[in-house]
Amino acid sequence: MKKIFIILLLFITLKNYSQKVFSTEYSNQSDIKVYVVDYENQSDLKVFKVDYPNQVDGNKGLWYFVDYKNQSDKKIYFVEHSNQSDLKIFFVTYKNQSGWRDKSKQHLLY
Repeated sequence: MKKIFIILLLFITLKNYSQKVFSTEYSNQSDIKVYVVDYENQSDLKVFKVDYPNQVDGNKGLWYFVDYKNQSDKKIYFVEHSNQSDLKIFFVTYKNQSGWRDKSKQHLLY
């Protein structure tokens, strides 16, 4: 019984770290307001968009954009000005470039 509980706890914990995101149309529907910066050094998080949901690996900036809100772990809204955002991101070209630049914002995606 104890082993089953531990396995379930691990599964739930791993699920919370995944990065399946849904882009909302309105700010009030989102969990996080995101601004896309022009330069990597302005970002809190460097994001790489993966092609499949099984490529998501924890809270490391690997995002899979889902088609439906109920499939997502986080709902985001892209704002037009940086001062409106909770998180500033920069989209990178390669998977190994993704990751946190400002770890103090990491809690936003847990």
